[in-house]
Amino acid sequence: MSARKRLGVLLSGRGSNFVAIAEAISSGTLQGAEIAVVISNKADALGITAARERHLSAQVIEARERKRSEHDKEIIACLREHRVDLVCLAGYMRLLSPEFVRAFPQRILNIHPSLLPAFPGLDAQQQALEYGVKVSGCTVHFVDEQLDHGVIVLQKTVPVLEEDTVDTLSARILEQEHIAYAEAIARVLSGKYEVVGRRYLPR
Repeated sequence: MSARKRLGVLLSGRGSNFVAIAEAISSGTLQGAEIAVVISNKADALGITAARERHLSAQVIEARERKRSEHDKEIIACLREHRVDLVCLAGYMRLLSPEFVRAFPQRILNIHPSLLPAFPGLDAQQQALEYGVKVSGCTVHFVDEQLDHGVIVLQKTVPVLEEDTVDTLSARILEQEHIAYAEAIARVLSGKYEVVGRRYLPR
């Protein structure tokens, strides 16, 4: 039996996507993976509490008043120490430095609450409502050196309703995020794909 692939999860807040990944692993929905370490740039992140409750390695590497390159260097060292195969950003609210991206080429995933390339950056749900789109959703993509730009692995859609607010739309998108992230991780860990230009192609 092949060894499980080791995930490193980075978060800054409540960590609901981290919890969804952990539950997918424990339920057997996401097979062949284990969470090697959870890292937060904020000591009060609820996701760190959730990781410790699951008896996972949970590290706080504070970002405050530190240069991004210095902070990222410490996180890279922690991920390498835990022999991480795939890095998963789960509500990690800091841009990664080019050095970080180069340290894990095509091995960093992020999830974003829109159908990229539409509505990158902050407040994607608000952007969708203001633009008047009828369909939104979430995107799991590889991270490159540009914001919300890397190759798309998987997307899930949700309808945008006339009566939607930012909160109601966000809640429905989040439900799909929790499904999409585990599916995308399984796809990437399978190795049964190739990237051609900007296209992710299953094999």
